[in-house]
Amino acid sequence: MLQTFVQIVLVGLAVGAAYSLVALGYTLIWNAVSLVNFAQGDLVMLGAFVSVGWLANRLGMPLWLNLITMLVILGIFGAALAWGIYHPLRNAPQLSAIVATLGLSMALQNIAVIIWGPQPLNFAGPLGTTSVHLFGSTIYAQYLVILAALAVMMAIQHALFQHTALGRAMRATAQDAEAARLMGIPTARIIAFIFAYATMLAALAGWLIAPLSYVSSDMGVNLSLRAFAATILGGFGSIPGALVGGLIFGVIESAGSFYISSEYIDVIAFGVLIAVLMFRPQGIFGELELERP
Repeated sequence: MLQTFVQIVLVGLAVGAAYSLVALGYTLIWNAVSLVNFAQGDLVMLGAFVSVGWLANRLGMPLWLNLITMLVILGIFGAALAWGIYHPLRNAPQLSAIVATLGLSMALQNIAVIIWGPQPLNFAGPLGTTSVHLFGSTIYAQYLVILAALAVMMAIQHALFQHTALGRAMRATAQDAEAARLMGIPTARIIAFIFAYATMLAALAGWLIAPLSYVSSDMGVNLSLRAFAATILGGFGSIPGALVGGLIFGVIESAGSFYISSEYIDVIAFGVLIAVLMFRPQGIFGELELERP
């Protein structure tokens, strides 16, 4: 019984860690420019395809060089999104930018099919199907890799935000972009960096989950939906909320799949989300904003 419980929790936390990485991207972009990037999940897919379809299968690049190169490429792509989509529409109605991200989402899926074909690709990852025994349970080692990657990224992000000039500029821009600009902070470049960083988080999630499934043009759709729900669960705009919301969502799915049925994963997970929001509309870590009469 204990072994089963441990397995459910570890698998749930690992899956939730992937949700957290994508949810953090949603949160960072929202905090910076008040935009929901509905293409965030497709950046998961794009990162996986660049890594597997190009760098691994065509160039035969070593695994860790593959990862670094893919993150650099996707980071540049993310910055290009800021300059090519957000900045031209920053003074337009907010709906225009949201529709643009939806269009980008559909475009990326179709481009992936054109370039890499409709057939899913396999990716062994750093450990393949290696299993490990932990607390009497047996799980794929890749799950532990995902958890370790999230921990490393959180440590890097904390150091970046708290101990570097770039991080302080990012926080200032997120709090009040106009005030930050008046203080001499190059907000346009900072926003581009935030888009780049959020894209890299999504791409890393794609690289991490690819060995557990397949790389396909629609692999980011369900993941992005769950990550968006995790963002709401944790509290929209809250970085700790995005992290915790993703982990909770993953554990709920894992437990629901085992104890009830995998056919009802969506019903269970989103049912819990609705229940939480009924009692705490702002999410777990969110702050309730009161409008003055």
